[in-house]
Amino acid sequence: MTDAPLTPREEDEALAAEYVLGVLDLAQRAEAEARVRQDPAFAALVADWEFRLAGLNEGFAEAPAPDLLPQIEARLFPKPTRSRRGGLLGWLGGATVAAVLALASIAILAPPRPELVATLATADNRLAYSVTHFGAMMQITRVAGVPAVPGQVHELWLIAPDSAPVSLGLLQDRPLIISYPTPPAGYTFAVTVEPEGGAPNGVATGPVILTATVGGA
Repeated sequence: MTDAPLTPREEDEALAAEYVLGVLDLAQRAEAEARVRQDPAFAALVADWEFRLAGLNEGFAEAPAPDLLPQIEARLFPKPTRSRRGGLLGWLGGATVAAVLALASIAILAPPRPELVATLATADNRLAYSVTHFGAMMQITRVAGVPAVPGQVHELWLIAPDSAPVSLGLLQDRPLIISYPTPPAGYTFAVTVEPEGGAPNGVATGPVILTATVGGA
């Protein structure tokens, strides 16, 4: 008696699981990464497997997070200064160099495994986003809660020390996947509620609802 062939859905499930586990060869992983960027349904399967297998990662000791909200709000809604743009451009230039270095250092012998960068969650965990990094890609996935109400959207920001916030994109039903270097310790992620389509002119206008600092407790 032979096993029945896998259905297309089952083949995609198996591929997503192998991709998250890091057991694909380089060519297969490149094809899977292309599908993650182009196929929302497959990207959702990958995000689901990342959530299922999160327990395999090393545990993180629970500790109360420091109250960084006043400092983050001050960064997101600063008083106009002449140096703000310079700080932003300096961060973008550094991020570009880091992105090139990250692309050049992708391991050939061993495919990269997803690494947890940060988790943004409310105190009761009713709303949470996970930030993971694999290869040269960063993925932000909603792991608890629901998206913003109609007419609004959650927007993700990254704040480098002594620099203006940079929008990384809008958080909706699908995972947000972008080509981006791993942010170093001390950088802060924040999520605000913005009008549909995102913050006007790239400047945050809504309340800060989630924050997390890379490398923080």
